[in-house]
Amino acid sequence: MSTLLQHDLEQRQAYRTPSAPWARNLLYLWGYRRFLLKVGVGALLLSTIYAFLIPKRYQSATSMMPPDQSSSSSAMIAALAGRAGAGSSSGLAALAGGLLGVKSNGELYMDLMRSGSVEGAIADRFNLQKLYGKRYRGDTLKKLASRTKISEDKKSGVITIAVEDADPKRAQQMAQSYIDELNRLLIRVNTSSARREREFIEKRLTTVSADLDNAEEQLSKFSSSTSTIDIKAQTQAMVEAGAKLQAQWIASQAELESLRQIYGDENVRVRAARERIAVLQHQLEKIGGSVVAADPANATADELYPPLRRLPELGVRWANLYRSVRVQEEVYELLAAQYENARIQEAKEVGSVSVIDSPSWPEKKSFPVRRWFMLGGMLLGLFLASMFLLLRRSWREMDEGHDLKRVVQPIRARMRRKRVLA
Repeated sequence: MSTLLQHDLEQRQAYRTPSAPWARNLLYLWGYRRFLLKVGVGALLLSTIYAFLIPKRYQSATSMMPPDQSSSSSAMIAALAGRAGAGSSSGLAALAGGLLGVKSNGELYMDLMRSGSVEGAIADRFNLQKLYGKRYRGDTLKKLASRTKISEDKKSGVITIAVEDADPKRAQQMAQSYIDELNRLLIRVNTSSARREREFIEKRLTTVSADLDNAEEQLSKFSSSTSTIDIKAQTQAMVEAGAKLQAQWIASQAELESLRQIYGDENVRVRAARERIAVLQHQLEKIGGSVVAADPANATADELYPPLRRLPELGVRWANLYRSVRVQEEVYELLAAQYENARIQEAKEVGSVSVIDSPSWPEKKSFPVRRWFMLGGMLLGLFLASMFLLLRRSWREMDEGHDLKRVVQPIRARMRRKRVLA
């Protein structure tokens, strides 16, 4: 009879004890439910305090549409992004990827915004190394990258930039800075044909401008020293003046002969006619170039017009200088027009991002989400307490001859002796 009762009790005990390990563990933990409740409440309180001690962060977001670039420009930008990200080898890979069309424009511009050029400029602008309390610049850039989220909509190609910071105004300014620094970087690295043409024309324009100034100065000095302003007009004027003087001289000669026959050589009218003829003769010699000055080099320095005999010689030199000035003027005007066209073309080819939504003003905090911190802290505390109970049970159920106990027990005994001695 007693055997039957004992068998019946064993069957009931086997029925009450679950066979599955997880069920046995749950039943074991249920026996410590009060302990687990205390641990959960304590973890909830600690996580609540921690959640309210964490500094608030605000998020500002902006969206933009990247510009379309030609294949060569895209390849160069891809190489720049690769060099900024991971060195020269990855830059070559990025260049090859850009040439093969592997990367889209959105991915290229996302890499550019994550590059050291853009993030470094933002860190310097807002003094983030001091603000984040980092000793090294690399750690500052890593923290900035962790607080910045850059994503692309694959369908529309719109890029969204979201920046978190403890100050809502600074978060908005930093989001705008990403767009500003990207535009500056695009202008700086633009290597299009229009820019190369503009730089070449700009250099030529500077050279031609200097040549034009030199030619104008030489013509001015020559004209001042020789009294040559316009050779053709001056020649015509000199010929007409000489013809008039020649006609007056002939008429005066005829008048003198007539007066000599009537009044004789000593008459007043005859002497006056001789003097008038002498003046006309001197003027004719001066126009013809027969009068030689004391200094031949400055023979025409104080004259209103150069002598008629010297006009052919002066005309050749003046024409050469004048032609040089005119050539330089034509070249300068042509290069100036080409320079303006190159600048316009360069401005068209330099990519500029199109801002869809300006950086938003953060109306509420984005971090931390306190309820998730409180819930996560409580669950973590319950999990650690449960693991402690289960491990303690496993330790107690472990045989004394188990290898783990043989290793741990001497260590525990030695630590106890040290505490007693202390």
